[in-house]
Amino acid sequence: MTIEQLSDDESRVIILKAVADPMRLKIVRMLYKHRGEMNCGEIGEQLNIQKSTVSYHFRTLREAGLTTTRKSGPNKYVELRLSTFDTYLPGFLNTL
Repeated sequence: MTIEQLSDDESRVIILKAVADPMRLKIVRMLYKHRGEMNCGEIGEQLNIQKSTVSYHFRTLREAGLTTTRKSGPNKYVELRLSTFDTYLPGFLNTL
């Protein structure tokens, strides 16, 4: 089930849980400051976290509708889904 298929309140709960984790908040901040997509491996290296941990955090953000992921060959690229932030957390990104 995608975030769009849930009620607004159910969506808000999932989104707030996703950004309540300090590491995921760091990832969101990094993506916001970069202003575009980033290589998932590079993010993990910059934050000094293992690949499996990075994958878990990216999956949580993606399932909350906060990011999109694109695969190109062996690489994955992630980008913020600004429309979700605008709808459910207006102004949030500007506080980062």
